[in-house]
Amino acid sequence: MSKLVIVESPAKAKTIKKYLGSGYDVVASMGHVRDLPKSRLSVDVENDFKPKYVVIKGKEKLVKELKSKAGKSDSVLLATDPDREGEAISWHLAYLLGLDMKDKNRVTFNEITKSGISAGMKNPRSIDQNLVNAQQARRILDRLVGYKLSPFLSQKIRRGLSAGRVQSVAVRIIVDREEEIRAFVPEEYWTIEAKLSPEGLPAVFTALFYGDENGRIKIAKKEDCDKILADLQSAEFTVSNVKKGTRRRSPAPPFSTSTMQQEASRRLGFQARRTMKAAQELYEGVEVKGMGAIGLITYMRTDSLRVSEEAIHSAADYIRGRWGEKYLPEKERHYKSRAGAQDGHEAIRPTVPELSPDRVRDSLSPDQYKLYRLIWERFIASQMSNCLWSTVQADIAAGQYRFKSSGHTVTFDGFTVLYEEAKDEESKESGALPELAKGMRLQKKDLSGGQHFTQPPPRYTEASLIKTLEENGIGRPSTYATTISTILAREYVVRDGRALKPTELGETVTKLMKERFPKIVNVKFTAQVENDLDGVQSGKTDWVQQLHHFYGDFDQTLKTAKEEMKGVKIQLKEDMTDIKCEKCGRPMVIKTGRYGKFLACSGYPECKNTKKYVEYNGAVCPKCGGRVVVKRTKKGRVFYGCSNYPKCDFISWDEPTKELCPKCGKTLLKKRGKHPKYYCVTPGCGYEKQEDE
Repeated sequence: MSKLVIVESPAKAKTIKKYLGSGYDVVASMGHVRDLPKSRLSVDVENDFKPKYVVIKGKEKLVKELKSKAGKSDSVLLATDPDREGEAISWHLAYLLGLDMKDKNRVTFNEITKSGISAGMKNPRSIDQNLVNAQQARRILDRLVGYKLSPFLSQKIRRGLSAGRVQSVAVRIIVDREEEIRAFVPEEYWTIEAKLSPEGLPAVFTALFYGDENGRIKIAKKEDCDKILADLQSAEFTVSNVKKGTRRRSPAPPFSTSTMQQEASRRLGFQARRTMKAAQELYEGVEVKGMGAIGLITYMRTDSLRVSEEAIHSAADYIRGRWGEKYLPEKERHYKSRAGAQDGHEAIRPTVPELSPDRVRDSLSPDQYKLYRLIWERFIASQMSNCLWSTVQADIAAGQYRFKSSGHTVTFDGFTVLYEEAKDEESKESGALPELAKGMRLQKKDLSGGQHFTQPPPRYTEASLIKTLEENGIGRPSTYATTISTILAREYVVRDGRALKPTELGETVTKLMKERFPKIVNVKFTAQVENDLDGVQSGKTDWVQQLHHFYGDFDQTLKTAKEEMKGVKIQLKEDMTDIKCEKCGRPMVIKTGRYGKFLACSGYPECKNTKKYVEYNGAVCPKCGGRVVVKRTKKGRVFYGCSNYPKCDFISWDEPTKELCPKCGKTLLKKRGKHPKYYCVTPGCGYEKQEDE
């Protein structure tokens, strides 16, 4: 007889088994074992929203095996992930295995290391019903919205559409930004730049036009710019004031789930789902040469910035040994979590700070290594001393006009010796200035004016969307990756490089939702629902009351929408094609059925002609000149092939374009990424160019 420990995944089971040793049988539930069935609503709205759970299809044999093992064991410990979802999995397991819900049979591990597992095993507790109820409330809310609203959207717009609480708000945010961009009216403005040099010195620096002795002047048109340039031709440039100072730059805090996803997107080009997959693997444990299976990072679903004292001290020892005492701050760094953050887990950090990325590189996959390095560097840097700048700001007089110039030099690199946070926009900080003094005369090397136009706000990227969702309290860190994957899979949004762009379908659905279900796509309302779920988790809010509060208004709104839109069908422009029906001559439209897209006659029901739908991207095949076909993998990833397949075997992940190679005349392909480029695949050609050339 032994103690049975149940976790979610085989990898986690293997790592934990290593530390628990004999006397314990560690097995995996492979995630959820019981859930609401997909085939029906399975929520009794007339009976306090009582859910009707069933064993997930395909897991009957696994549940039977778990019951058998539990029956032969001295005791059963439920060691699923330490969050709402993990608590719910343990609750479902306890129900299926007939365990006493009040027994102390629940253990949690913030990190899969010897000390982390030992601490968890020493502190078993009973299942937290508040956590379970918070998960149940979220699951039922999402089921009610999805199963009640999705059929309505399918009837009014296109078959197969879905709606969701968080995904609908995410799409609205992207659509609202697109509308801002369309409505934006660029405004012209001009700048004047002077290249100056202290008399008798070779150093040249840049100063920007500011205004005159009365203050700032905005240059709105070319005529104004030309007048100022003419006035400056004979002006003497003199330093009127110099201000020197010291600037301290502090390191960024260690990662939360949200900031990890954002930084992995900016630095590594990882989509949120890819980031979370690698993070899950690092948490559950990997085989490290000389150490065996070990979890390399703490739990990766957290919005806390708290770090244990033990980890802070370990980081300090590493920093002291690697760079010396001066790279440690005067006081240990502790970071404050944002308001409303759950503080159940630490920030994401390496479990063994002295285990540098280079020491484990050979044991990790490329994605695991890149993400571990990012997490490790961010954490170690967060415990290092400030970077110090010596700053200079110079005011420069030129007749009646004024220029300004600023610069800095790094006097101590501090944490930047290891890591600097990536930004969505490039910094405009200038470099060092030559030694300047008040009254110093300057030589004018060059003087030029430049025309500019104000720019619309940029489209959202995964990183900026996740940041916006978190700032507005929409969803939770663990839901962002799934939300983004869903709106892409549903074709409400498409990728344009790294940007997220709404489709006509996404805009049409959002417009309908804003008109008929304003609460569902209201940012503040959705954030309040999240706060209410947090209230359930803390025991302050009754989960059934919350569901009643939400559903009564939602159900009435849905009934009204159905009544007022009876017989209404919204036709999308993107569904119309220029393909003529061979039976009646009317244009064919794109429809979506059980097995995907197909073409149907717009004259239905008079004409019921249908045919296979093939999507072309407008380019010609670089191998045979046929039409390029857009295809998708089972997971929805786009790739390209030739319409003459199998006679022509051309296939590519990179998009063939309408642009032709200037060397051989064949189709150029576009490779996306940080530095997009066009290239030719014709053997022996080798032509390529950057996108901005």
